[in-house]
Amino acid sequence: MERTISIRRLSLNIVGITSLCLGFLGIFLPLLPTTPFVLLASACFMRSSPRFHRWLHEHKTFGPILDNWHQHRAVTAKVKRRGAVYILLSFSFSIWFVPHFWLKIALVFMLVALLTWFIRLPVMEHLADKQENH
Repeated sequence: MERTISIRRLSLNIVGITSLCLGFLGIFLPLLPTTPFVLLASACFMRSSPRFHRWLHEHKTFGPILDNWHQHRAVTAKVKRRGAVYILLSFSFSIWFVPHFWLKIALVFMLVALLTWFIRLPVMEHLADKQENH
């Protein structure tokens, strides 16, 4: 039983680190989304490494994204705009290059479903960063 737990923790740590690396690359690469990878990393670390989980939530770049999601199940307007554009671009690229018509149709349905879900996410700005009381 102990061996199973350690293999599970190791697997979750590997997925978490990989997701965090992809999320970090997403800051610089336009077609790679940051937020979903950071959320996945947080979920993995929550189950496998309290130390990494705490570090991730205290990080100056990733922490606000995670706090916004965990507290409000929301994203910022900037994340929503960029995410919608990148979802459209990446799916369009895939639809253009996929050789089979049935795959193109499946991708269009996935695009519509994903965009519908993504656009309906609530928007919540970080009020702590704003000076609305001045």
